[in-house]
This record gives sequence, C-alpha cells and structure tokens, in this order.
Amino acid sequence: MTQAAQNARTRIGNSDLEIAPLALGGNVFGWTADRATSFDVLDAFTQGGGDFIDTADGYSAWAPGNSGGESETIIGEWLRERSSRDAVVIATKVSTHPQFSGLAAANVRAAADASLQRLQTDRIDLYYAHFDDTDTPLEETVAAFSELVDAGKVRAIGVSNYTADRVAEWFRIARAGGYHLPVALQPHYNLVERDFETNGLRAVAEEEALAVFPYFSLAKGFLAGKYRDAEDATAADASPRAGEAAEYLDDRGRAVLAALDAAADAHDAPVAAVSLAWLREQPTVAAPIASARNLDQLPALLASLSLELSADEIESLTAASA
Repeated sequence: MTQAAQNARTRIGNSDLEIAPLALGGNVFGWTADRATSFDVLDAFTQGGGDFIDTADGYSAWAPGNSGGESETIIGEWLRERSSRDAVVIATKVSTHPQFSGLAAANVRAAADASLQRLQTDRIDLYYAHFDDTDTPLEETVAAFSELVDAGKVRAIGVSNYTADRVAEWFRIARAGGYHLPVALQPHYNLVERDFETNGLRAVAEEEALAVFPYFSLAKGFLAGKYRDAEDATAADASPRAGEAAEYLDDRGRAVLAALDAAADAHDAPVAAVSLAWLREQPTVAAPIASARNLDQLPALLASLSLELSADEIESLTAASA
C-alpha cells in the first residue's frame, strides 16, 4: 500500500470519527467464516490499513444453528485478545436480533447493552437503526438513540434501509427536540444497483452532510468478477449468495464486467478493487462496505484503498452501468 493510501482518512459526517475509506463487513463472521478464519481476516484487514468494522446484532440469525449476535461475539473476542479497541472504529445496528426486534425505546436500550456486552467494549462508535420500524413512533426512536449518545454508550448515530422521506423526518424530529443528529447513512448501492442516486437518498445525504456507507458494494460477488456465467454460481467454492449474484449476468451486467476488466488491466488491479474504487468516488460516499469470508478475498478489498481511477475510467464505468 502506498504512503498516500495509508495517510488517506475520511470523516464520518459531522462526527469526530475518522477512518480509512473501506469498511469491513462483519456479516460473514460466525456464518461463512468461523472464529479462527474471522480472526485471520480481522488481523489482515487492520494490518493492511483498514480500521472500520461494520456489523449488526442480527448477524447471523439466519444461519442454521445461529441465534443472532455471532458476529458481534467474534469481534468482541478478537478485540479482547488483540487489545485493539482504540485502534478500530466499530459500527453495529439494532432492530433485527430475534430477541431485540424493532426500534421501541426500551428495545433500543436493551439491544445496545447486549451489543456492548458481546463486543466487550464500553462504547459503540456508530450505532445504526438497521430497518425502519413503522410500528413505533419515530419520535420515540430518535429520542432513544440520542439518549444513548448522552449516556456515553454511543458516539454517533446512523440510519440504514430508510426511505429519503423518513430520513428527512428523523432530522426534523431531532432538530425540534434538540436531539443528536445522525451522521451516517447505509443504503444498498453499487455499480449495478444505482437507485440510491435517484430515490432521494443521495439528495438528503448531501443536504444533511451524511457519510454514506453502501452495503452489497460488490453485488454479492458479481462486481468482484467471480461470476462470468451461470455455471460459476454452482461451483463448489461459490458463496451462499452466488445464485443471486448470477442474476446480474444480462447484457448490462456483461457491459459492466467489460468496463471493469479494462480498468483492472490498466492498473494491474483486481476487479473487486476497481468496483470499490468507483463506489468510493461517488458523491456522498465515505467508504464502501465489503466482506471477506477468507483471507484469499481480502487483498482485493485492501487494494481499493490505494487505487485511484481516472476521470475517464469512472465515466466509462458509470456509462456501462447506466
């Protein structure tokens, strides 16, 4: 990694949190990556210049035998064993854990305490409302999150999977009540999923100076160049989401892959790094989120930190995915 890449930092909205512009997704920890592999990935990520880890209390309740909180537990054990808490920024989320569903105030408080216990830490750096809860008055949720900041349990607030109107409403309520404002937004956004640009979310992120952290940045592996034909999705080493990734294999998807290949060849860089570098350069995006379920997948993610695409390359990718 170049010295420039090592020195590159981005601020999370109006908070005092600064990170390297790449978030390591923790959704695989305790699911497709066991404890030992997760530790290896976390070690290599931080050694390679990364310092921002994204997880959620519900990861990975969907996996057979899991009950939720597995990812946070592994990250917490890694933090304890490596004594590395002050060297990383931790984001987690509330609303999907089977025992802590929704965003009622009592639930938010209880879920935050449970996450702190699993993470073995005294504060959550960035705490997201994971999914909107229309059964709970938004005023109640906004106040609960702000109270966690006042209590010192949370440093900054984020929202994920909200519509633009609901994000704007959160800000109206927070300002009217004198509550802490969100600083981050986590939407679904990548080269082949670009609704974020037109559904109002980018506009509200610009208006409120929100740092945007897109999830599924590599379109479930498609934008890593892993799936070039339908057979790739059924290979023995394919991920559990390979079938969904292969759905992008239409004319548009192949045009995107061709543009990615051209940029990757020009920079002698992995296709995944090009995809992440394009996303990082989009307005309001602070850092893409990407997961690695083994050490082999991590170098391509870290390579994005030092990859600078030209204006022509960015435009070519943008046009191919239009």
